[in-house]
Amino acid sequence: MNISNNAPIGVIDSGVGGLTVVKEMMSFLPQEKIIYIGDDARCPYGPRSVEEVKRFTMEMALALSEMGIKMLVVACNTATAVALDDLRNRFPFPVLGVIEPGARAASLVSSTRRIVVLGTVGTIKSRAYENAISAISAESVIYPLACPEFVPLVESGQYKQMDIRPIMKKSLEPLAHLDFDTAILGCTHYPLLHNHIQEQLPCGVTIVSSANETVKDVERTLSEHGIANNLVEHKTPIFYTTGRLEDFIAITSDWLEIENPDVRHLILGNPEA
Repeated sequence: MNISNNAPIGVIDSGVGGLTVVKEMMSFLPQEKIIYIGDDARCPYGPRSVEEVKRFTMEMALALSEMGIKMLVVACNTATAVALDDLRNRFPFPVLGVIEPGARAASLVSSTRRIVVLGTVGTIKSRAYENAISAISAESVIYPLACPEFVPLVESGQYKQMDIRPIMKKSLEPLAHLDFDTAILGCTHYPLLHNHIQEQLPCGVTIVSSANETVKDVERTLSEHGIANNLVEHKTPIFYTTGRLEDFIAITSDWLEIENPDVRHLILGNPEA
């Protein structure tokens, strides 16, 4: 396939969580065009069946393929866990996920090899992080914890509007008596709750987000395939949401510090599914 260097990079997520990856891409790869799809209408993906997540993820990928992207970044951990291989088999352009970069980053910073993974029900059930970490460091001890209440807090904006400390404390209580030195935010929504999570964890625990490490993978893959955009020009992302424009614009403006972001509505499959 002949891929244009000037073509955009597609980024998909179940909602606004993937904006944490976009933020890193805007900082480290400002010359690259980005088209983002957040499936807010059907978020969260964590409690959904594997079949649903695969179908929704494929719908987003197909939409971006039709827009002429040169690479796809699956910024949703749940979608990465269950759909990455299907996407790589379906499309001719490179497809990257966020789990391997996150696992690699945690393995690098953990000195005790005792690592907590915080994620959605779907991601935790998949054992994707456990497999990825074990492949890097077989002696690692991994403590997975599903935090199903976190994504709705971010998607609704409640994390900025109310005192969520009681919810955070209850969700992370199972970690109170464990011995670990590193915690992976195994969902791209979770970095928006970073300070709240840090507050509930023991002193000295390092929190790892996969966003920064994922962008390193993006940069490396662009170089390997010879498809990096060499034009020194800042590109403003285009965002699509299947949910409410107002909600998406508010979070995008706040998190990415973009005044009047280009946010458009997109209908995929059955938005009520």
